[in-house]
Amino acid sequence: MRPLTQLLLAIFVTLVGSTAIDTNKRASPLAVSLTTSGNTEVKVAITNKGATALNLLSKGTILDESAPVEKVQIFSANTQIAFEGIRMRLLTSNLTQEFFTALAPGETKELTVETASLHTMDKSGVFDVFASGAIPYAEVGSTELIGTLSYASEKLSINVDGALASKVSKAISKRTILSSDCTGTKRTAVLNALSDCSSLAKAAASAAKAGTKITTYFKSSSAASTVAARLNAVAAECSSSSSGATTTHCADTYNGCSSNVLAYTVPSQNFIVYCDVYFSALPLLASSCHAQDQATTTIHENTHAPGVYSPGTQDYAYGFSSSTSLSASQALLNADTYALYANAIHLNC
Repeated sequence: MRPLTQLLLAIFVTLVGSTAIDTNKRASPLAVSLTTSGNTEVKVAITNKGATALNLLSKGTILDESAPVEKVQIFSANTQIAFEGIRMRLLTSNLTQEFFTALAPGETKELTVETASLHTMDKSGVFDVFASGAIPYAEVGSTELIGTLSYASEKLSINVDGALASKVSKAISKRTILSSDCTGTKRTAVLNALSDCSSLAKAAASAAKAGTKITTYFKSSSAASTVAARLNAVAAECSSSSSGATTTHCADTYNGCSSNVLAYTVPSQNFIVYCDVYFSALPLLASSCHAQDQATTTIHENTHAPGVYSPGTQDYAYGFSSSTSLSASQALLNADTYALYANAIHLNC
């Protein structure tokens, strides 16, 4: 087996390449460029190169200027530097326009990313920076997600002063883990969701191994073994509330529970937080295909945790329409695809 760092690089190269060669997706009009803005600051410019206006989801994506989500990937000597922020699942049923960014044809959106706030870069030297991923979108005037647009920048090499980088404030800081912050009805809900997470993930893993619906959700029959392995790992993780790779919490320890955020994971710590909306807006199990619920949200979050199955997943897309517009390589690393697949197997969608 190849070392993990080589595997991550191979996956990253595949994702970058998939933007250009996947003929099953809408050709992306997004162009992303990176320039140095300071010791560890990078300016990101996102341009609409297409002929029509775009309505891009900003919440939880590279366009999100408030949440500590991943906007760039950092490498040092061909080894990826761990991302120290959060990955979230959004409630998609009542998104509002404030969660979107409009880009007219030819328009550019610029933002500055302090890379050291979400990555440890305290050793001086050259770091390679990339921006690669996908942004869900809706039609102009709508908030219903209908697809995704991929993007991939060229490599930007930056020469970092480690001493200065070490002084940058972290976007989230390690805190004392509270072991009993899920109490009362929240504790009951989490325990029930963990139980159903385990059974749904186990059933989905068996279905994946048999090849059931794999090409619909993951775009390639060759994905079956990886999908099954990840879902089996999630099933095992959810089978216990007292042991495992992750810690589960109901207190918003890292202030990630903003509007419409159901839950979030801190991959660098295998730390999962369930937000108030998770308890107030979701049923334990959905009765309709591709609807959100607590059990599949728990599956979604557990796929983010590298301690459950490495590498952890990303948030390239949310919902059925957007997730099934991804390339095969992106779908294999998209958290919501696993949640949607488990729902589909459970309800025979």
